Amino acid sequence: MSTAYTPGLTVSADHVTVKHRRLPVAGEVLVKEGQEVQHDTVVARAELPGDIETVRLADRMQLDPDELAGKVRVQPGDDVQAGQLLAESPGIFGFFRSEVRSPVEGRVEFFTEATGHLGIRRPPTQLEVKAYISGTVLGIQSEQGVSIRTRGAFIQGIFGVGGERHGEIRVVAASPDSALAAAHLAGDLRGKILVGGAHTDCAALQKAAELGAVGVIVGGINDSDVTRFLGYDIGVAITGDEDIPLTLILTEGFGRIPMAERAFELFRSLEGRFASLNGATQIRAGAMRPEVVVAHADRALRDAGDGAVAGPSAAMILWVGTPIRAVRQPYFGQIGTVSALPVEPVRVASGAVVRVLRMRLAGGAEVVLPRSNVEILEAV
Repeated sequence: MSTAYTPGLTVSADHVTVKHRRLPVAGEVLVKEGQEVQHDTVVARAELPGDIETVRLADRMQLDPDELAGKVRVQPGDDVQAGQLLAESPGIFGFFRSEVRSPVEGRVEFFTEATGHLGIRRPPTQLEVKAYISGTVLGIQSEQGVSIRTRGAFIQGIFGVGGERHGEIRVVAASPDSALAAAHLAGDLRGKILVGGAHTDCAALQKAAELGAVGVIVGGINDSDVTRFLGYDIGVAITGDEDIPLTLILTEGFGRIPMAERAFELFRSLEGRFASLNGATQIRAGAMRPEVVVAHADRALRDAGDGAVAGPSAAMILWVGTPIRAVRQPYFGQIGTVSALPVEPVRVASGAVVRVLRMRLAGGAEVVLPRSNVEILEAV
């Protein structure tokens, strides 16, 4: 029988997750290998040097650079405050007195006698990297960051916007095919991750944010609602850095698409549990999917097993009967199963000759798709 490896989405109640937490510049790692950490534990820290503010002393005082001798009141290495005196000239008989005060807080980096320029470096920016998930430090990369391992529920979506957030899961939909509307939301939702059904819209997202929710997870949404919520059209680059009040994750695709039954039931079993979620998505090379991670509350369960993975798992292989989802038009987001895996390549509408599969849709119809246009719906 013909088989093939293909990417898949994981929906699992018991999954080993390893996250690599890295600083963008060299810094200090604050935890040790084997240490237990919480989602908000600071695992690494670095300082980003502040910008240089150049003060043109000679120009400001209307002097030649060689006339500044004896008039500069600070030197390299001195800390200065905004408004502090940097240089002054007493003038002649008390007239034509001039002075220059610091425009910023910082440390004097240099003074150049040839030009009369003085440089002040602004205070550094403190950069901290938190664990994101609760688990155990698996490994350390000196001055760069750590790897953290945990075990628990792990659910991937197909698309998301918004970065890393944390909160309590609350299922607000009655069924996987119901809509999450603004009228369904009321009360204090601060710190809640709302799980809907088949669809939501911009009005519901805005109300959820107003009530304090940190995340919304639904089957689908119209792309126009995403645009209205963001205030601009989404591009094709990596998402996750959007300046929005909550993180949105779609488990199925764009449009009104019921959430997969097993995903909905898993969320229902996690009602009230604390979760980490991230909407970052990259569909092209180096695929990155939005995710929800719920670590086991019992540390013994969380630490069980070594989580080693060698090569593609059986769950990542296409077989007849494998549950799949189309990830490109014209069937984007539709769910079905593999009904056949022809061996011979086929010429598709684009003119390319590729290996294909036959996909049986939920209604019973069969369509032919390139194998690269689907992903496995993995449930372990």
